[in-house]
Amino acid sequence: MSIFALALLAFALVTLFKAVVTVPQGTEYTIERFGKYRATFTPGLQWLVPFVDRIGRRLSMMEQVLDVPSQEVITKDNAMVGVDGVVFYQVLDAARAAYEVQNLQYAILNLTQTNLRTVMGSMDLDELLSQRDHINTRLLAVVDQATSPWGIKVTRIEIKDIRPPMDLVESMGRQMKAERDKRASILEAEGMKQSAILKAQGAQQAQILSAEGMKQQAILDAEGRKEAAFRDAEARERQAEAEANATARVSAAIAQGDVQAINYFVATKYIEALKDIATSPNQKLVFMPLEAASVIGAIGGIADLAKAASSQATTKY
Repeated sequence: MSIFALALLAFALVTLFKAVVTVPQGTEYTIERFGKYRATFTPGLQWLVPFVDRIGRRLSMMEQVLDVPSQEVITKDNAMVGVDGVVFYQVLDAARAAYEVQNLQYAILNLTQTNLRTVMGSMDLDELLSQRDHINTRLLAVVDQATSPWGIKVTRIEIKDIRPPMDLVESMGRQMKAERDKRASILEAEGMKQSAILKAQGAQQAQILSAEGMKQQAILDAEGRKEAAFRDAEARERQAEAEANATARVSAAIAQGDVQAINYFVATKYIEALKDIATSPNQKLVFMPLEAASVIGAIGGIADLAKAASSQATTKY
């Protein structure tokens, strides 16, 4: 009885151990009963019927990365290029991923490689090198649609590297250098053209400013000449007034019988005439009677006139 009880206890413990299943986070288990799918266990503590149910597949529900090995692809213009990539996918339905396809990763890998050759083979080499985003988008649409019945979601496909032949690389390098030289020549010519335009505009602006300056200077000169003429006229007017006053005073003195005034007036005109003859630029010889006594007398008359004026001023004050 003791042995039977121990055996029964051991059987109960084993049964309990097989009935308790702990599913870790990010994983789902498929449960089979007599080889047929029955249910899917989500993360946490789960119970199953011992010796009747068993765990079929353990599937990761996290996003996974699958490396696409390098392969040779012939482009539309018959260029042989090497290409490799990477696929990101996630299991959404554990049951379908476990029972709809055999060897899920191998199926995804071959499907991606086949469509990669199809998509890239329909494009030229220049398109392959310049339109990677377009290639990734087309591949993602095709592969995701093809793998949808397997209960997975292809989230992203990226082309890691495209390797054209070395001779094509060298040719593209020479082409790129020629294109850059061409751009440099065009930019240099554009710069010279722009510089010439700016110089011409600067010269034109300088001429305009010079003309404006000359115009302002002419206006100032005209105003200056106008002011000078006005001042000359005013000076001549004052001189004429002074001469008129002098003549009036001389006339008044003559009317009063002062002979010295006549001598002063004659001597002044006489000396001015001699000054004009002496400062004339023409070389000429003039014979004219000059009496020293008359000149001395005239000067003496001027002196007497000055004394008379001085005495009158003293008497007045």
